[in-house]
Amino acid sequence: MLSGLLVACGTTPSREIKADSPENLDRLYKEAREELASGNNEAAIKVLERIEARAGGTLLGQQVLLELAHTQWRMNERATALASIERFIKLHPSSPAMDYALYLRGLIYFNDSLGVLGALTQQKLSERDQQASKDAYQAFAQVLDQFPQSRYAADAQLRMGYIVNSLAESEVHVARYYLRRGAFLAAANRAKQAIVDYERAPAVEEALAIMIESYDRLGLNDLRDDTRRVLQRSFPTSRFLAATGPGGEGGRAWWRPW
Repeated sequence: MLSGLLVACGTTPSREIKADSPENLDRLYKEAREELASGNNEAAIKVLERIEARAGGTLLGQQVLLELAHTQWRMNERATALASIERFIKLHPSSPAMDYALYLRGLIYFNDSLGVLGALTQQKLSERDQQASKDAYQAFAQVLDQFPQSRYAADAQLRMGYIVNSLAESEVHVARYYLRRGAFLAAANRAKQAIVDYERAPAVEEALAIMIESYDRLGLNDLRDDTRRVLQRSFPTSRFLAATGPGGEGGRAWWRPW
């Protein structure tokens, strides 16, 4: 077969496969898919990068760039995955796969894995920097705004709800920190901001409790009692009702870990 190919190449040079010919690109793409199927993501990324460099402006180039970003994301190479997806969005603004590109950008930002250190310390997602969550929310919101009928819209909406709850918990986490340190005015203000920004989030219940405790420590009894009435009306079975304000159970404060 090799002899035959050499003879053919010598007699019919016009049929030689060029480096960027469709035949060669298809062969490379098949190779990349085989590497992905085998779990060889690093090898697949190298092949996908070769194809992208040669197939710019084609539908195959778009497909490959999306698969490249997705594979980099799966490899936890978040920075390179973001660079790839941002390049796709910039180069192909009218692509039929734009809904998926925006959704994938949200997934890359959304990364909710705490890793080994987070698992050992039992750290919650809400206790980390939330800028990535905000960026993910914006990406998912774009999917809903621009492509409400997209197959990815429903999942994007679910993730947006999760992010809102996470952001609210993050604000409450900071408010709780201030409360434990005796910075009662800062605690009350941070808890109030969480309620204003995320009024439907479950974390609002504890935010109200933090406000009640803070106002009580500051001697602002009217504000304390008003807030407690809001807590009672909004969460009639709240576990915080018995521990905050006048008539509390006493003993160790609910917000103290010791």
